[in-house]
Amino acid sequence: MSTSSPATQPTHVFLIVMENHSAQQALEGPFVASLAAQYGVANNYHAVAHPSVPNYLALTSGSTWGVVDDNFHNLPPHDLGTELTKAGVSWRAYMEGLTGAGCLDSPLPYDPGHNPFVFYGGKCPANVVPFSALSTDLAGNTPRFVWITPDRCHDTHDCAGAVGDEWLSQHVARITDSSAWKSGGVLFITWDEDDDTGGDNQVLTLVIQPGVAHVASSRHYDHYSLLATVEDLLGVKRLGSSAQATPMTDLVKG
Repeated sequence: MSTSSPATQPTHVFLIVMENHSAQQALEGPFVASLAAQYGVANNYHAVAHPSVPNYLALTSGSTWGVVDDNFHNLPPHDLGTELTKAGVSWRAYMEGLTGAGCLDSPLPYDPGHNPFVFYGGKCPANVVPFSALSTDLAGNTPRFVWITPDRCHDTHDCAGAVGDEWLSQHVARITDSSAWKSGGVLFITWDEDDDTGGDNQVLTLVIQPGVAHVASSRHYDHYSLLATVEDLLGVKRLGSSAQATPMTDLVKG
């Protein structure tokens, strides 16, 4: 097991989670395809479960907690957000569609099942904020870890892939134009699961860093690998199955 971090840690780590498309389907979007051609792409990356919620839990805690549905579950606070807070590492989760009704009761197209941080302890952490706050934070004090959940249309759960591709074209540019990304940051974009429950659950994961040319990896990775990579970059301990996972060091350059 390797728990070493790259020699030079990115200052900021961004993660966008999209929904319910295979790698092949995601690459049908011209913008996504352009990112895959220009930056890092994991060609052998797999989600760990069906349906969505256990994948979000895996990405943030290293465990599915035995969850096999998309319902809310009140889980212990053993997650990435808790570890970052303990370590004094700034973080925020930006949820599109989140309103004053809160993490569990905001209306569609917001989906509480796509907000894993509310599961750990059963309440909305102060670090979970509406997506609209991202613009101000990118222009000013950007957290070290930025999690982004689009709403159920823009993440392609309820809308066509072309809608999500257009949404990404707008908002990825905002991130890559920011000083936080330009000064050694890294942006991950992944899909929570394939929509074929009988398939191998292969999904697309992109690794976007400034000054790093296109590289394609054929190594077998999954959501635990991505969590391990994020944990190593941010200098916090690995949780659950991420402790045994192989980090994506061939795609993340120090």
